Amino acid sequence: MDGQINDNDLSKVVAADRAHVWHHLVQHKPFETGEPKIIIEGKGMRLWDQNGKEYLDGVSGGVWTVNLGYGRVSIADKVRDQLVKMNFFSGAGGSIPAALFAEKLLSKMPGLSRVYYNSSGSEANEKAFKMVRQIAHKKYGGKKHKILYRDRDYHGTTIACLSAGGQDERGAQYGPFTPGFVRVPHCLEYRAFEQEGADLENYGVWAANEIEKVILREGPDTVGALCLEPVTAGGGVIPPPEGYWPRIAEICEQYDILLHIDEVVCGVGRTGTWFGYQQYGIKPDMVTMAKGLASGYAAISCLVTTEAVFEMFKDDAVDPLNYFRDISTFGGCTAGPAAGLENIRIIEDENLLENTNLMGARMMANLAVLMEKHEVIGDVRGKGLFIGAELVSDREKCTPMDESLVAAVVADCNAQGVIIGMTNRSVPGYNNTLCFSPALIATAQDIDDITNAVDKALTKVFG
Repeated sequence: MDGQINDNDLSKVVAADRAHVWHHLVQHKPFETGEPKIIIEGKGMRLWDQNGKEYLDGVSGGVWTVNLGYGRVSIADKVRDQLVKMNFFSGAGGSIPAALFAEKLLSKMPGLSRVYYNSSGSEANEKAFKMVRQIAHKKYGGKKHKILYRDRDYHGTTIACLSAGGQDERGAQYGPFTPGFVRVPHCLEYRAFEQEGADLENYGVWAANEIEKVILREGPDTVGALCLEPVTAGGGVIPPPEGYWPRIAEICEQYDILLHIDEVVCGVGRTGTWFGYQQYGIKPDMVTMAKGLASGYAAISCLVTTEAVFEMFKDDAVDPLNYFRDISTFGGCTAGPAAGLENIRIIEDENLLENTNLMGARMMANLAVLMEKHEVIGDVRGKGLFIGAELVSDREKCTPMDESLVAAVVADCNAQGVIIGMTNRSVPGYNNTLCFSPALIATAQDIDDITNAVDKALTKVFG
């Protein structure tokens, strides 16, 4: 576009949007006098809105999704060709792209062997929860049905997923929730001092042991699964502390608890490995994924399991209830796996995992420099191109910055033409972390442009 919009009377588009579209995560009152933002075109990491304003996208589509950037003709062509040939049949049957993508995906996930197709991250997690519940009835008389989830983690927007959500503002006003979901403490080392009795010298093991305490309190014979993000996303971009994951593995094995890793954000390259759990030597029983799976070029999510989990649903073929009696209508669409295959090919051919690690290191270094300059940056953390900068009003006390001021930083970056994110309607009192997740194709100049915009915004808002 080069900033030029072919105006086919976009005023009509804006009017239609304002009158009829119910946007996600947006208060619509301002649209009575102002315009909603409508993104007209994207190319690489750049976007243009209805007014011709150009943006550098530092959050991959606003919700950490467009991992390969905009305008990928080869992905669009693969999807178009597949849709013309065969667009849909119920997931009770198979398709060429579904079979080939499952094989390709699993080649990146040693130890896992089965793919269940869905259309969103929330849906994939919901299926995992249903599997855990069905296993509880099949093997444990229904008793081992509880699912543990972590404070600050997020697993989706359905009622069951909100029941497993560690972000209280996301769940506010949507209860009562599904029973059988039990919260365990977070593992944010920066705020370990706020947790009573925390071992600051050996925090990772301590935080994992806090999960064991919950298991013992609830009764190990009642707990079926532990659901965790490898790096907490919307709750503040929280990488696990050293020693955390090895201890988690021991606990799950000791108490016969399935380990469910939610890779909806971290999966398919975001952290610099194919999956975030691979950073930490984890051996999950179930992995859910969406977003970067097809980089937003088609709707697709997957629940991937071990063969041992799969086998539990076919061990008695005579029993009419002894299979996973579930369906996802749009898990039968062929566009998703067709896009997913091309998505993986591009990551491989363009060495984007290596680029993610290089550019992630550059962004962390840039933010470290800004931390020296701006007292309001209390902590910088992340993995690969998934990074957070927590803002504080008192660095010594780690006092969370008022979220209105954090939002002002985001707004100023937006005015500069750089889109960044922040923890939003997540953890009460702690919506104070700037979030960065640029596409895996980011260049050194892109990274510098993003952090330069943050520097200017911090200067303007805080002086």
